[in-house]
Amino acid sequence: QVHLAESGGDLVQPGGSLSLSCVVSGSFENIYSMGWYRQAPGKERELVALITSDSAATYCDSVKGRFTIYTLNAKNTVYLRMNNLKPEDTAVYYCNVDLLVVEGFLKHRTNDYWGQGTQVTVSS
Repeated sequence: QVHLAESGGDLVQPGGSLSLSCVVSGSFENIYSMGWYRQAPGKERELVALITSDSAATYCDSVKGRFTIYTLNAKNTVYLRMNNLKPEDTAVYYCNVDLLVVEGFLKHRTNDYWGQGTQVTVSS
């Protein structure tokens, strides 16, 4: 099985910054992409940022220039640096990963694993 653990959510004032992290653990071989999604109350979950295994990153329009997604040498961890936060960034942020799961002699690619979410609240 695969487990995703997010951390870093907090209450921050408008204009402030915050960093989220997500660690992927379990039985897998390859990670093809890692992404951050968010869901605000009464709204659908939306993709915030995605990074592929070759470090190509994409962002939703509302966070371009403010958020940065990245991984370090430990490729099983993805970060989201959020600057100039706005009240509309308030949401539960979830980590998602597209990876090759290993179960005994079987391998299959899936993006069905999600973290438990971390709350980001931007308010004065």
